[in-house]
Amino acid sequence: MAAELYPASANTNIANSNNAAAVTAKKNALQIQQSAPPPPQLQNLNNNNIESTNWQSFHPTLRERNALMFNNELMADVHFIVGPVGASKKVPAHKYILAVGSSVFYAMFYGDLAEVKSEIHIPDVEPAAFLILLKYLYSDEIDLEADTVLATLYAAKKYIVPALAKACVNFLETSLEAKNACVLLSQSRLFEEPDLTLRCWEVIDAQAELALKSEGFCEIDLPTLEIIVTRETLNTKEDIVFEAVLNWAESECKRQGLPVTPTNKRNVLGKALYLVRIPTMTLEEFANGAAQSDILTLEETRSIFLWYTAANKPQLEFPLVKRKGLAPQRCHRFQSSAYRSNQWRYRGRCDSIQFAVDKRIFIAGLGLYGSSCGKAEYSVKIELKRQGVVLAQNLTKFVSDGSSNTFSVWFEHPVQVEQDTFYTVSAILDGNELSYFGQEGMTEVQCGKVTFQFQCSSDSTNGTGVQGGQIPELIFYA
Repeated sequence: MAAELYPASANTNIANSNNAAAVTAKKNALQIQQSAPPPPQLQNLNNNNIESTNWQSFHPTLRERNALMFNNELMADVHFIVGPVGASKKVPAHKYILAVGSSVFYAMFYGDLAEVKSEIHIPDVEPAAFLILLKYLYSDEIDLEADTVLATLYAAKKYIVPALAKACVNFLETSLEAKNACVLLSQSRLFEEPDLTLRCWEVIDAQAELALKSEGFCEIDLPTLEIIVTRETLNTKEDIVFEAVLNWAESECKRQGLPVTPTNKRNVLGKALYLVRIPTMTLEEFANGAAQSDILTLEETRSIFLWYTAANKPQLEFPLVKRKGLAPQRCHRFQSSAYRSNQWRYRGRCDSIQFAVDKRIFIAGLGLYGSSCGKAEYSVKIELKRQGVVLAQNLTKFVSDGSSNTFSVWFEHPVQVEQDTFYTVSAILDGNELSYFGQEGMTEVQCGKVTFQFQCSSDSTNGTGVQGGQIPELIFYA
């Protein structure tokens, strides 16, 4: 028995010793685990960080854990080959996440005609735009940039993700200006976004000369060109329209690999040439421009000259009625005006006022008071600023007739003014020292559908403020 018990006793001691060692090891391991920092992150092939072990415990929300799977090979059950051949990128994804965010992906993976391939080719979407789409589906995060927003809008439309599409449209609206308005008009028509189309027209109409002279105008498609040239409310002269059409034709020849010749320019324009209202130019504008462009035939040039000068006018293929353009609106901020023998004087000092509007408008110029002592000529420098930054200025002249009427002075181009932001307009006049001035000024003025608010400007050194002074009118388009 003793011989049999010994080994048992020895085994027991050994077991106890092993148990003690195991407990000690567990304690040491627990201490190491408690004192050690979180597990190091592993960098996957797609530059997305994933913790090596137990990563789920470090991300308590479903959104965080889903976001971690974005562009990640871990558990990926589908791959997309995105972009054209030669410039494509391989993107890992997870069918379930895509399917719950897009009905197109749901049909693709779980519908009756579900894809069974492990790789899906998408040659018509830019890789950067596709990643923005996926990031939104995984995390609700939207990271838009000017260079990729149109491609992202295309991807959002293709895969029916309306929230992302709306964000793209909002981004485009806030970045809309004359230099990109024509391109965005073309895209808004393509994507059937009527609100964006309306905003584009507002900019193109009010700032037509800037829009037509922009590089973006030369990048539009022919149907968009025809729609713009047909536009009744373009606020510019017809020789500017004609010049813009020629510039587009030259760019189109280059896109098609054609020599830039008058014949080829006529061919790429087609009927669009006959949408330009050439007869509404002045004779001088026609003679110095269109008549020497070589794009008109000799017969067309002769007929147009006769139309200007002959009593018996020939028939023309070009529209004869001048565009209506836009009618400027005026916001008058004073309820009365007056003059006194010792004011209002001008000695190089600045008259200035601040204003804000509740809707986006385009400031075209100012209405100013003139001399109270009969006819007089003034030189004036007008300026528009936002937060100290000069947006527009012009040095010009006007002649007043001795009445209390206002006299218009214009900026070179209308300037877009955003809502709910204060801008500063100023005028420095040089001329007859005594003029009319405004009284009973209003802090808020309703002008059509636009509400103006006024406040005093620290730039004003000649006495103009909300209650009285110069700059009685703001001239604008809305």
